[in-house]
Amino acid sequence: MKRKSYSQTFKVKVVLEILKEEKTLSELSSAYGVHVNQLRQWKKTALDQLPQLFDRKQNDQSRMQEEYEEKIDRLYGEVGRLTTELSWLKKKSGYDDVTR
Repeated sequence: MKRKSYSQTFKVKVVLEILKEEKTLSELSSAYGVHVNQLRQWKKTALDQLPQLFDRKQNDQSRMQEEYEEKIDRLYGEVGRLTTELSWLKKKSGYDDVTR
C-alpha cells in the first residue's frame, strides 16, 4: 500500500487551522482526510521549529553561509576564465612553442 504524501502548503494550511483551535482535531481530520495522529505530529513539528524562525543568530549565520557560497562560486568562475585566457594568450604568443 502506497503512503500518502502531502505538500508543504497543505500541511501549513492544516497546521494553521489546528492552531486557530476553532475546530477539534477530529473535525479537522474528517475535513482534510488526514489521521488525527498525523495532525498531532504536524502540530508538534511546527511548534518545535517555530522558535528557530525568530533566532536572529541562526538567520545571520545562514545568510553569511549563502554569501560565502556565492563568493566561492564567483571566484571559481573567475579562475576558470583566467585560466582559459592564459591558455589562449600562450597559444597566440607562441610561448608554448618556445618552452619546448
